[in-house]
Amino acid sequence: MVSFQYVLKDVEGKVLETSAQEDPTVYLHGHNGMLPALERELAGATAGTALNVTLSQPYGPNHPDSIQRIPLKHLHAKKKPQPGTVVVVRSKEGLRQVTVLKVGKFSVDVDTNHPFAGMDLTFEIEVLDVRQATPEELAHGHAHGPGGHQH
Repeated sequence: MVSFQYVLKDVEGKVLETSAQEDPTVYLHGHNGMLPALERELAGATAGTALNVTLSQPYGPNHPDSIQRIPLKHLHAKKKPQPGTVVVVRSKEGLRQVTVLKVGKFSVDVDTNHPFAGMDLTFEIEVLDVRQATPEELAHGHAHGPGGHQH
């Protein structure tokens, strides 16, 4: 189990995400719970390891044909979204993030690419802890407890 804090930046150095005010990210190494390229960089890390890693399109390329019109009722949003916002929608594959392009009276046009698709990204990571996974975590294939999945 690897626990870390991170800052995610675009190639110009703009901060896109940070875990600074949140619980650390915790994942089960080797069980597909992390971006594959980032997991390779974290292999062998120990508590106290600091990494500054730039990855080429870790969320894949941006597919321009990934625009869809969906009913507003499928959005997980408390109010009508604005163009440019990232929202969560229910799909056949479960919940996924999409970017709102256009809002109508009953439907919304969304870009189904990951919000960071097509971008080269820099991850600044501080590994806080590395520990053995519990038998339950191994059986379930993911972290339990703070920063991990709760049952």
